Amino acid sequence: MNQVSWAQDDVRRTWHALSARKPFVYGQTNYIAAALSANVLLAAGAVTAIGAIPSAIEIFAGGADAIWINAAAQVTDTPEQLLAAARVARERAIPWVLDPVAMGAGAAAYDAVITQLLACRPTVIRGNASELMALAGGQGGTKGVEATVSPEAALAAARDLARRSGAVVAISGPVDHITDGDTVGLVTGGSPMLTRVTGAGCSLGALVAALLPVAGTPLHAASVAHAAYAVAAERAAARARGPASFTLEFVDELSRLAET
Repeated sequence: MNQVSWAQDDVRRTWHALSARKPFVYGQTNYIAAALSANVLLAAGAVTAIGAIPSAIEIFAGGADAIWINAAAQVTDTPEQLLAAARVARERAIPWVLDPVAMGAGAAAYDAVITQLLACRPTVIRGNASELMALAGGQGGTKGVEATVSPEAALAAARDLARRSGAVVAISGPVDHITDGDTVGLVTGGSPMLTRVTGAGCSLGALVAALLPVAGTPLHAASVAHAAYAVAAERAAARARGPASFTLEFVDELSRLAET
């Protein structure tokens, strides 16, 4: 297993390439996470459009440098709208991220849509340990959208999912585990404050997507996103007085990373 951190030169170089490239990232996510996801992308230097506008999905998705689809977008968007963006990504070879939020929570029809999205060959799958175990065919057991198992316990399932799907699989937790089925990267750090902010995990999926056009490999893109998230969260937590101020500080710290 390889440790990945912001201190590594290749991590910082890739981050700087993101702000220089300013990739256009199209996303479908739920209304709860949309604002933070957009702010995270803008702070990192990306450009974004979010939402499943029926007449413009193919226009936005087809013109994107990367796409991310958060399964919880189903609270407002139809399954066909999500699948339309995923099909555009597959047909036009646009890298994309699948976030299987709440997979395995017990909603069979909801889970079925995520399985259909998986068939469109995402480049990266990012979620918590329970979601990824469920997507791999195991019993993760979520509590709402929260994990009930550790990333370490989900690693074997994640590696199997990566090998079968061809996607890099990133497990968020106290120690993030990121794997292409063979190599495993570990990202430590971060802050428990991230668990007290709505949409923090969803926004991480968006950031992974932003890095796909500038990183050498999907594994490196996911690793850099998690490393940047961790260091920004640590710095924000040191200045914050609570979850609300942490959110503001966190976005500010992400925007400052390009200066370091």
